[in-house]
Amino acid sequence: MRTDTDPSPGAEKTATVAGPSPGAPDAPVRQLPAADVYTALHTSRRGLAPAQAQERLKRYGANELPRARRRPVWRELGAQFTDLFAVVLLVASAITFLAYGLQEPREVGTLQLAVAILAVVVLNAAIGFAQEYSAERTAQALEAMVPHTCRVLRGGERLEVPARDLVPGDVVVLEAGDAVSADCRVVEAHELAVNNAPLTGESNAVGRTADPVATGPALEARNCVFMGTDVVAGAGRAVVYATGSTTEFGRIYRLAAAAPRQKTPLQHQVAVMARRVAGAALAIGALMFAVRLPTGQSVVSSFVFALGVMVALVPEGLPATLSVSLAIGVRRMARRQALIKRLLAVEALGSTTVVCTDKTGTLTQAEMTVTRVWAGGVTHAVTGVGYAPDGEVAEPGPVRELLRVAGLCCDARLVAPAGPRERWKVLGDTTEGALLVVAAKGGVELEAEEEAAPRVTEFPFDSDRKLMTTVHKAGAGYQACVKGAPVELLARCTDREWDGRRGQLTERDRAAVVAAGDELASQGLRVLAVARRELDSPRPAQDEAESGLTLLGLVGMLDPPRPEVTDAVAACRRAGIRIVMVTGDHPLTGEAVARRVGIVQRPDPVVVTGSGLDGMGDEALDALLAEPSELLLCRVSPEHKMRVVTAFQRRGEVVAVTGDGANDAPALKHADIGVAMGAAGTDVAREAAAMVLLDDSFASIAAAVRLGRAVYQNIRKFLVYLFSHNIGELVPILAATFAGFPLVPISAVQILAIDLGSDVLPALALGAEPPEPDVMDRPPRSRQERLFSAAVMGRILFLGGIQAIGVTAVFFWHIGASGIPFDDFTKDTPVYREAITMVQAGIVLSQFFNALAVRTDRQSIRKVGLLSNPALLAAGGFGVALMAAISYLPPLQTVFNTAPLTAGDWAVLAGLGTLPLLADETRKAWLRRRDARRKGAPR
Repeated sequence: MRTDTDPSPGAEKTATVAGPSPGAPDAPVRQLPAADVYTALHTSRRGLAPAQAQERLKRYGANELPRARRRPVWRELGAQFTDLFAVVLLVASAITFLAYGLQEPREVGTLQLAVAILAVVVLNAAIGFAQEYSAERTAQALEAMVPHTCRVLRGGERLEVPARDLVPGDVVVLEAGDAVSADCRVVEAHELAVNNAPLTGESNAVGRTADPVATGPALEARNCVFMGTDVVAGAGRAVVYATGSTTEFGRIYRLAAAAPRQKTPLQHQVAVMARRVAGAALAIGALMFAVRLPTGQSVVSSFVFALGVMVALVPEGLPATLSVSLAIGVRRMARRQALIKRLLAVEALGSTTVVCTDKTGTLTQAEMTVTRVWAGGVTHAVTGVGYAPDGEVAEPGPVRELLRVAGLCCDARLVAPAGPRERWKVLGDTTEGALLVVAAKGGVELEAEEEAAPRVTEFPFDSDRKLMTTVHKAGAGYQACVKGAPVELLARCTDREWDGRRGQLTERDRAAVVAAGDELASQGLRVLAVARRELDSPRPAQDEAESGLTLLGLVGMLDPPRPEVTDAVAACRRAGIRIVMVTGDHPLTGEAVARRVGIVQRPDPVVVTGSGLDGMGDEALDALLAEPSELLLCRVSPEHKMRVVTAFQRRGEVVAVTGDGANDAPALKHADIGVAMGAAGTDVAREAAAMVLLDDSFASIAAAVRLGRAVYQNIRKFLVYLFSHNIGELVPILAATFAGFPLVPISAVQILAIDLGSDVLPALALGAEPPEPDVMDRPPRSRQERLFSAAVMGRILFLGGIQAIGVTAVFFWHIGASGIPFDDFTKDTPVYREAITMVQAGIVLSQFFNALAVRTDRQSIRKVGLLSNPALLAAGGFGVALMAAISYLPPLQTVFNTAPLTAGDWAVLAGLGTLPLLADETRKAWLRRRDARRKGAPR
């Protein structure tokens, strides 16, 4: 038969067969009477026979969502070699191996160079793979949400079976507190209510019925329950009609799987940078080959020379440095309860310009709480948040009877925490849980009251009446306790009792009650009215029990915001990040919560519902998002969320989306950075997201944005550090070429030793610099902003130029002081070996001081402290020690063709090395003076 999972408007149509075999009626099972459902799904009230269940399990497959396809490990590792830098170096290594084979005689140095370049590529790939693999596997360790077991009837026997073994036709037994394991048609309902928040975003309990309903969106069918939701009240039985990926939960999962994963701004910037650097390296290498060839050098030697130039320009250590720096950000965020699944998502957070956040469970605690009690014109405030009975009702005496009656008219139960890490929970309807808590806060001992007034009968909540009534033994008579929608209940009241004084309910009183209800509702509160009636019979007719009532008052409740969210929203506002609430909840509720947490501050926010979005074309939607107004999107579907995210991205925004339900998954995946809740979130949401908040706190987003911005700043710092010394390596080679010197001032193997041996660790230490104090007071950078901005390039040329002048001067000074003609120099000439050793040592020492210079953009190094980053000092010391080993140890002298340096040589090089730091301190001082003059303030 056809599935009973018709999507909501705008969703894809599901054609997958969800029920058994042919012969089933054309009408969806929700339109059938309960008795006919068994026939339609080829089962019975006793459930399937065990043999039938096994046959259907083979036929329909396990009741589980398909695992996300992951590339095999070998492919993930292979992907590390497709980076443009890696490709350039692999080609260079291959050609160098070829050059070694063509050389006559063959030079060991050429073979060493080929092996060294290949080793660099392998090392970078190993580091990048290790970091990505570690982050991904950590994310996979999160538990799935779908329950592991459920209760079914099979052959008339009640059994507990694994949820994955459910099949269409199984009769499921449902009770308060159960998680629903498949999409089912309810056939018996006893005050049954479910929480559909994971699918719809609305946290209110929704009553279920066994009666047939008219056709319409599946999620609105009151006689169906869905995978991933929870039973919050009552009991019932239901017949499974859809399992696994054919469920509503599975439909959203497929929608999320189809959404493309967006590239982060850093991915775009690194790709652009790699193309430009690789292009420049190849062009300059080709130019040097063309210049050297006419001088009489052989083709092979000219090529090896050109290759050295190219290697000098390619930052071999950059991929590894970038991967490890992002990994440092991952670990820092993990300490703030934010699990990053993809390394590049760390930096994307720092680029975020828009956060689309849902409400329930993200901004709020998903725990209904009574905050106001009204009676007789007086509003009593209630303190405390959540289901813990901590807090009090202001002046509880006048409303004690109201609280007693409200507490008795409840089926839910409070569950105390079983351990120090657990919280109070509600077994049953969350609204009733809030009433039990407020009764306890008002001093009502409900257990004693229930013993004194035991329940004898009840009339469950009905969506038509919008009331619930319980009848209790009260002394010699009986008493009806009623709660429900204010309008419906007020129409059935004839009296009122306020502050212990009973009287007739006048028109003036009615107007006061309506006004009070409207006032509470305008604050975003869900309002219930409470009343009672004295009865003579324990089994009154429903109309008798619910008429001639005495009104006791009103209660107003809400799902309270998380206490830390307000500060987090304020921090995002200061950082120039726009926050848009995107929720499936009612507009009034959404606006009230948005005001409480600071998302809405103006009197006239723009509120658009899902139906309003359906009526907008793309141009109208773009115009709406372009307005600088405070925007709330309510009653939206998964398709609406994805459309909004796409529209923001069209405008060049970097979009973060938060969510915890399966309905959030498509938007989470499509966003630049999807942020899922780890504790209360669904497995579908966690799978789709790039970041998971282990503590479900929106405040962790603001902290993660701060760390993400710091990561980008640190990436720029080590880019300046890495590329500035490339200039120091390239300029001496170019100077030697145009001066007619036959040999290179620094070999390709020496360059690789600097790039990987001396530069990587300081670059990593720069990547661990803490965020600057004002990082959240700056606007987010534009998506179009280049990684190599004019300021960054200027600083690279400034610092690299000083290094280049120093080491070039040292080289030619040492060569010239020997008095040996250029043409007489060979690789084995002692003076030449000393000169190239001084060039390498000069670059290493300059980079040590350069690392100190680039730690800050404007602040003096004296203000941040020379010793405030001990890892940087240690890394720089390691580089100098490695350089000393290359200079003095015979085995390394053989590999690098170096010679021992004297104390005087080291002194000269140290003096030249300080020049970049001194020059940059002078530049920073000038910038600070200029800024002070512009602001008209003293320095």
